[in-house]
Amino acid sequence: MRESLSFKAVLDADYQDLYQRLAQTSLCSWLEQLPQQLEQAIYGQAHGKRDAWLATLANLPPAIPSSIALDQNVVRIGELADMSESERAQLRACLETFIPWRKGPFELFGIPIDTEWHSDWKWQRVVPHLAALKNRLVLDVGCGSGYHLWRMLGAGAKHVIGIDPSLFFLMQFQIIKRYAAQQAVHFLPLRSEDLPDFGGKGFDTVFSMGVLYHRRSPLDHLQELKNVLRVGGELVLETLVVEGDACTALMPEDRYGKMRNVWFIPSVAMLELWLRRLGFVNIRTVDITATTTEEQRATEWMRFESLRDFLDPHDSSRTIEGYPAPLRAVILANVPL
Repeated sequence: MRESLSFKAVLDADYQDLYQRLAQTSLCSWLEQLPQQLEQAIYGQAHGKRDAWLATLANLPPAIPSSIALDQNVVRIGELADMSESERAQLRACLETFIPWRKGPFELFGIPIDTEWHSDWKWQRVVPHLAALKNRLVLDVGCGSGYHLWRMLGAGAKHVIGIDPSLFFLMQFQIIKRYAAQQAVHFLPLRSEDLPDFGGKGFDTVFSMGVLYHRRSPLDHLQELKNVLRVGGELVLETLVVEGDACTALMPEDRYGKMRNVWFIPSVAMLELWLRRLGFVNIRTVDITATTTEEQRATEWMRFESLRDFLDPHDSSRTIEGYPAPLRAVILANVPL
């Protein structure tokens, strides 16, 4: 399909920009394998919707945004006056093709995307405790559709890379990137297992938010994160936790909050112990917050079940399976010098 090929060319050009930027960094050795990894991840396997998604993105109306705001709660690209009414209707139809939108919020040319998660609330809990992101090389593992990538860039990062194996999330990200071209932010449909060990010459800051409890081996995930950090680099870990001591962790019998792929939910004390055992230093828990139905909820842009449906209708302190309701912690740590 000609439309698919035209957007494939846009995607390929975006990755050429990535390669040129990486060539100027300590991550340049990654270029020996990264192009092949991306080709395999995007085009190497049959996918029933990939070509249709690419065709939809190829039909995005052309527009040059008069403003780009990445340092506010709502990531805003363009103004109402930058598009005609018919172009905006065309854009909205494309955006609706990619429902559900889970992480945000965004606004494109006057179209608000009220996502399932108030991801800006998480960012507000995290950002006051970070080392300044200005001029830093940043990785976000499990980045979803990329809301936090834009916020990291808006906080002054030199270059931001997000990884997530979902091609659906890649398409959502590319809609935003289509109208914010030339920005130093890239999405790679890869897993953390696909990342090389940079031998202490990796990223300045690595985020892993909402990933750890989905991994069968959480310590392997933490080691992967350490392997891609530079000496002295900072890990930002946000994850589900339970109350308890250093010997406490929850492993659900089957589902947790209707999620199938939840393996280990540790206490904060156990999580800090894991980090110490793996050689991280300067470990500090900077926030513990219960997730509310105001932060995660169904919207016009996410019309399926959400947190309210995952909790016991008679006791909101428990999930529908009877486990403690979602409690999330933010823990920072460093690779030793």
